Amino acid sequence: MSQAYGGGKTAGYDRDGTSVRLATANDDLAIASLRRAWTEERGGLGAIDDPDFEPAFLAWADDERGRRINWLAELDGQVVGMLNMVLFTRMPRPVPEAGPAPLGQWGYIANNFVLAEHRNLGIGSQLLEVAVAYADEHDFARIVLTPSEQSIPYYSRAGFVPATALLVRPGRGDTLPGAPPR
Repeated sequence: MSQAYGGGKTAGYDRDGTSVRLATANDDLAIASLRRAWTEERGGLGAIDDPDFEPAFLAWADDERGRRINWLAELDGQVVGMLNMVLFTRMPRPVPEAGPAPLGQWGYIANNFVLAEHRNLGIGSQLLEVAVAYADEHDFARIVLTPSEQSIPYYSRAGFVPATALLVRPGRGDTLPGAPPR
C-alpha cells in the first residue's frame, strides 16, 4: 500500500520514539500477530492454538489489499500497534456546472490496537491521527467506526461524534445495543 498511498503526512510519522508508517504486504504476518494478540486478550482465553489462522489471515489480507489501508506503530523497531481503514468509494454522479463536486470517499476505521504493555503512551492516538490526516488529505466525506463502550471517550476526544444519519441492520448474533434477537 505504501506506493499507492505514500506521500503527505500519512507516509511516515515519528513522535516520542514511536514511528507510524503504512504497512506493506511484507507486514502481513506482523498484523496477523497483532490480530491474534487482540483476539486472545479480548476473549480472555489466553493463547489460542489455531494453526489455520495465519494462512487464512494472509489470504484475507491479500484479498483486502486493494480497499484497505493498514498503518503500523513501531517502538524501538518493534511493531506494537496497528490501525486499518477500509475505503469506500461512492458511485459517481453527475454534477451540475454550478454545484460543488461531491466527496467521493469515506473510510471505516477498524482494529485500532496497541499491545497492552505499550498502552497509555499515546501510540493509539498517533495511529488515529495518521488515519484522520489521510482522510483529510483525500477529502473524505466522513470517517466512521464502531467503538467499544470503553473507547467512546477516546474517539470523542479525537473529534468523533455519535452517528445519527446511519442505520444498521444487525446480523445474526450481533451484539449491538438494541439489536433484536434473530
